[in-house]
Order: sequence, then C-alpha cells, then structure tokens
Amino acid sequence: MPSRQEVAYFGAGPAPLPTSVVEAGAKAFVNFNDCGLGLGEISHRSSAATKILEDAKANLAALYDIPENYEILFMQGGGSGGFSSVVQNLVPVWIERRRRRAEADVKQAQPGAEQAQIDELVFQRLQKEVDEELKLDYLVTGSWSLKASQEASKLLGSKHVNVALDARKANGGKFGKIPAEDSWSLTPTKKEGGKGSAFVYYCDNETVDGVEFPSLPKSLEPQGQDAEDERLVVADLSSNFISRKVDVSKYAVLFGGAQKNIGVAGIAIAIVRKDLLPPQTATPPAALLQRLNIGGLPGPVVFDFATTAKNNSLYNTLPIFNLWVAGQVMADLMTEFGAQKVGGQEAIANQKAQLIYGALDKYPQVYQVVPDASVRSRMNICFRVNGGDDVKEKEFIAGAEKRLLQGLKGHRSVGGMRASNYNAVPLENVQKLVKYLEDFAAGL
Repeated sequence: MPSRQEVAYFGAGPAPLPTSVVEAGAKAFVNFNDCGLGLGEISHRSSAATKILEDAKANLAALYDIPENYEILFMQGGGSGGFSSVVQNLVPVWIERRRRRAEADVKQAQPGAEQAQIDELVFQRLQKEVDEELKLDYLVTGSWSLKASQEASKLLGSKHVNVALDARKANGGKFGKIPAEDSWSLTPTKKEGGKGSAFVYYCDNETVDGVEFPSLPKSLEPQGQDAEDERLVVADLSSNFISRKVDVSKYAVLFGGAQKNIGVAGIAIAIVRKDLLPPQTATPPAALLQRLNIGGLPGPVVFDFATTAKNNSLYNTLPIFNLWVAGQVMADLMTEFGAQKVGGQEAIANQKAQLIYGALDKYPQVYQVVPDASVRSRMNICFRVNGGDDVKEKEFIAGAEKRLLQGLKGHRSVGGMRASNYNAVPLENVQKLVKYLEDFAAGL
C-alpha cells in the first residue's frame, strides 16, 4: 500500500488537504484539545465551537481583506445550494426596493388615500413590474454556471432569466472561450436607459471545463449608480476560493463550497454585503411574496442569509469538524504567508499552473489544452491526449496510475484529462506530473 507522501492526487473535489491538517484532524476527531470528545461530537453551541467559528471568520476576513460591511456566513448545501440561495435572497431585495419606490409614488399621487387602498395600488404596480421587468442575468461559461441558470429558471420561470452570455455560441457549441464583453446582453441599468436586473451571476472558475475569468469583467465593475439601480454582482468561487486576490467590495455576494480549496464537503461559505440584509434592507413579508406568486419564494429557511447572519451561522446544526478543517487551512495560510495573505498563495498557484501548461504546450502533437489560452484555469487544467484518442487516453491514465499520479481523469460529461491544481497540491507533486507528461510524450 502506498503512503500518503507517495501519492500525488489531482482530483477535482473532494480535493487534497494539507497533510498537517489531516493529521491534526485525525486527533481532533477522536479527542479535541483533550476534552474527551471529538469534533464530530461537541455541541455546535459550545464555547469551543464558538471559538472555532470566530477564528475561521477572522482568518477568512484577513486573507481577503473583507470590509467591515460584509457578513461571513457558514452554511450547508455546497455550491449548488448557493445557486438557490442567491435567488432566494436577492430577488426579494429587488422586490422590496421596487415596493418602497411604488409606495412613495402612490402616497405622493394620492395624499389622502387610506393605507389599505395604498397597499392595493402598490401591489398592482408591483405585480406588473415583477411580471414585465424582473430579470436575473447569467453569464454561462461552463457546466456549473449553466446549472445555476437552470436552477433560477426552475425557481422563477425562464422568462425571468436572461442568459446574457452563452459561451458555447462562440465556440462551436462547446465551452472553452469567453467572448468579448461587447457581445454580452446584460440587462441595462437605469443609468444605461433600462430597468436593471436583480443581479448578475457568474462562475469565476469552471471546474469541469477548465475556464477561469482572468479578473472581474469590466462591465461588472461598480458604475457609481444610485444604490437602488446598481448592478449587484454574484460570483461562485467554489473551485478557486482563496487562490488569488479578490476585491470583495465590488461584489454583492461571493459564495462557494469548501471541498476544493478550503476543506471537506459539508460546509459552504457566503460573503454577503450587509446592506442587502435586514435591518438595512427590509425583507418583503412572506404573504406578499406568496401573493405575487413568484415560484420558489419565500424559500427554505436554511438558505436564508438573514436568518443565518442573525444566528451567527448556527440557526441549525453546523458541522463543527468540517468548519474546523476549513479554519485550519485558512489559519495555516495566514501563518505561511503573513502580510502577503492570499497573494502569497496566488503566486504559488500561478507557478504550478505555468509548469503544467508549459509541459502541455511543449508537445502540441501529443497534448491539446481544451480552453482558449486567454481563459485557462489555474485550478483545473483540462486537456486531451492525441486529440481525444480513446486508446491513448486510457494508456495515459494507466501510466499515470503506475506512478501514483491519481485523479487525472476528466469529468464524465466531457471526458479527457483534468489536473486540478488546488492550493494543497504541493509543488513537488506538480513536478512529478510534469516529468510524466514529458516522459509520456517522449515515448510516443
């Protein structure tokens, strides 16, 4: 049986963890801090659990320089749960802003009207605006953003979902490129002569397809609009969390599952701007949402940002062991990089990715990188062997397994190869992969 040190694992998720965290976790799962109980047993409301939670928040805030006006939430449901939760939480913000505006207009137009009459007129206007103007913008650049847009359509109805970009249309029906921004069809904001969308969603790194946005798209940069007409930007960071710097202040919500770069499955993280939560933004009454008959709203309480924030992520039983693992990973990064914070990890991630892509590009007759060079993921490196020849790809996997290079098979939906270069993949394992890439190419 091979030892942990002998195996070089490149799986896409669950992903490798730092060995030091795994070893410490094994002890903590049996007897945490010599308290006689393991981390899977202690109460999520105990003082020990509270400290684990606060430490994890503090380390994530430090790594990303998260501003004070953001909440850090630990939830469940993974990245897929985030597809639903952003709809559940941000569409009511759009509705409440419209309701307030409608109420102010009605009161100004009919100063002597009774409240019941005002409420009915507001509802009629709101119903019309929801029916005609409610839009959610999606940038579909891979399998996960496609699923996110499909979830929104399932919850609200497809007429409310604007696929502002379907990258397949510019790439022969397959994902692998991100067309120029001037080809996107984002819902115009008020400043741009339109009505604005409830939010615009994109997946920063597509795990299946190996596509990563190089940076925040320019069209999503803050434009200085009035708060009620701004473009709320939502990004799914599931597979590139804490791998590069992010200006959190430019986003309404950042979310993702932990099981790739941060920890083990069972924990999801959401970073949410506080002014989108009560009391700064009121939540429309459930009765109003029900009367408006918007599918999926109001949604499950476990996906509610406001409830989660109000209860310090402990409304329901948070898996404390999973949280501790994520917290330890983040704490170790802070210890390792200090003042560099996530920038230190970004430099290493870039170095490792360049080594792998360098080896692939060196032998174009053997390896073909799937995504366009302008959007190559640093985290999930997707390529084909001999143009996708089934025999050669099986031979490649078999040879890799003999060298204990594991997890290189591509996602079942697209095939091919995928080397996931997450934070916990050490440089020496990347070097082993590069050596194999060169040896395999030389042997053909």
